[in-house]
Amino acid sequence: MRLDVQNLACDRGERRIFNAVSFALAPGDALVVTGRNGAGKSSLLDILAGRLEPASGTVRLSRSGDRSLPECLHYIGHRDALKAALTTEENLTFARDFLGDPALPAHAALEAVGLAHAAALPVGYLSAGQRRRIALARLLVAHRPLWLLDEPTSALDAASQDMLFGLMERHRADGGIIVATTHAPLALKDAKEIRIERAPVPSSLAGEGS
Repeated sequence: MRLDVQNLACDRGERRIFNAVSFALAPGDALVVTGRNGAGKSSLLDILAGRLEPASGTVRLSRSGDRSLPECLHYIGHRDALKAALTTEENLTFARDFLGDPALPAHAALEAVGLAHAAALPVGYLSAGQRRRIALARLLVAHRPLWLLDEPTSALDAASQDMLFGLMERHRADGGIIVATTHAPLALKDAKEIRIERAPVPSSLAGEGS
């Protein structure tokens, strides 16, 4: 499977956020996306996930069979998207059943992120770091070759970050592809990197409001 992005541009409202973003990723590749706040890093992931239409450019995932692009990916955003009233195991079991193409059972995914002891606890009782680890455990309960991760180390301590990097490297070793945004260095071997720069304000608008 290969992800090809050509000349991608993004608009928010009537403003151009970024222009001419291109990259190609093959099995085992990781792409680290950096840039200032507001440069469009999260918007790039939204476009790749099919949640936002690009202003121009193309996104192609080859060899996906009859599956659409959203059916081939996991998306972990800033929000953990967990049900606070459900237990950690119930949240992961729901995700496994909903996403299809099951991989690890919920209890095994919890063990992989170091939270097997919290299987019966409602998510609402967990710390921010623990909730983040539960969200990341969703990556393990269903097979998806493309992982889109928005600031994946957010709320994680050093040990949990090491755990995450191990999961990411195993996914790559199995032929998976990762695109991750970050403000902090990610310990990923031989990762590609692009920096998103916010598109300049057109000169015709630069003086408005001055």
